[in-house]
Amino acid sequence: MPPTASDSPAAATDTAGDAAALYLVWHDPEAAPARPLDLHGDGHPLADGLWLIRSPLSRSKLYHRIKWQLPGDAALACAPLADDPDGWPKFKGMAAGALAWLRGGSAG
Repeated sequence: MPPTASDSPAAATDTAGDAAALYLVWHDPEAAPARPLDLHGDGHPLADGLWLIRSPLSRSKLYHRIKWQLPGDAALACAPLADDPDGWPKFKGMAAGALAWLRGGSAG
């Protein structure tokens, strides 16, 4: 089961707005921490180190929250996506269920 939003009090104050935004997040799979990442939102894995994440955090906040969980020299990218069918990425050969997750609005 993918990690879900943080229950920390700070998470409620660092939002980009009431609605969650969709992000494509990649980190070097070789730098994955021993514990599962806290995605600070609802996420679906596409491949090792590659995630679609819906989060109420701004891009900068999400980037930094993920960065702080990785080793200091780990490569990381966080890109916002339009959360409608025209803005979704096209993909093939990724983890099962990604398109259903996008269409459903969440993994829940």
